[in-house]
Amino acid sequence: MTVWDRPEPRTRPVPLDRERIVAAAVALADEGGLEAVSLRKVAARLDAGPMRLYGYIATKEELFDLMVDEVQAEILPEEPPADWREALGVLAHRTRRTALRHEWLADLLGGRPTLGPNGLAVAEATLGALDGLADLDTAMRAVETVSAYFTGAIRREIANLRAERATGLSKHDWQRASGPYVTRMLATGRFPALTKAVYDGTDVDAETSFATGLDWVLDAVAAKLTPPPA
Repeated sequence: MTVWDRPEPRTRPVPLDRERIVAAAVALADEGGLEAVSLRKVAARLDAGPMRLYGYIATKEELFDLMVDEVQAEILPEEPPADWREALGVLAHRTRRTALRHEWLADLLGGRPTLGPNGLAVAEATLGALDGLADLDTAMRAVETVSAYFTGAIRREIANLRAERATGLSKHDWQRASGPYVTRMLATGRFPALTKAVYDGTDVDAETSFATGLDWVLDAVAAKLTPPPA
C-alpha cells in the first residue's frame, strides 16, 4: 500500500495533516538539503511529538516521495503547449527551474517514478505530448532520452552551485585559481583537443547550455517520430 492509499488518522489532539507535514519538510530541505530532513526535525518544526508523525508517514522514504510530489506541481504548465516539442521543452525547463528553487530535488530525480497525483500528471503530460506521433515503444524511449538529458544537466548544474558555496569560489574565481596549473599542463602538448577547447571555445552560462543541449536532443527525437500505422 502506498502512502497515497493509506488514510490519515482521524483523531487529532492538535491540528496536523500530511499537507502540513510535507510543507514543513520541504521548508527544511530548502534551507539545508535532504540531510536536514528527519521526522524528528519535522515534528519539532510543527511543535508535535515525533511519534505522532508515524500515523501519517511510515518512513523517511515516504516523506521524500510526498515532498517530490509536492514540488512537481510546480512543473506542470498553466496552459497546454501547442505541440509535442514545445510540451517536452516546457516540461524540461520547468523541471530545471523547480530544481533551482528546491535544490534537493536534483538528488531525487531519475529514480523510480513517483506515484503521487502530481507525478502522475507530469508523466501523463509528457507521454501525452507524443500520443499519435509514434508507436508506444518509440514514444517511451523518446521520453526516457529527454528525461536522461535534463536529469543529468540539472544534477551537474546543482553540483556546480554547491561547489561554489562550499569553496566560496565562483566559476570564474575557480578558473583563475586553477589557471596557472592548467596552462602548464596544456603547454606540454599532451592535450591538443582540450587546449583548443580552452583557448578557442565559447563559454556560455548554464541556462544557455541547458537550452542548447535540449534543442539537440529534441532534434534527435523528431528524427525518430514516425506516426504508427492506422
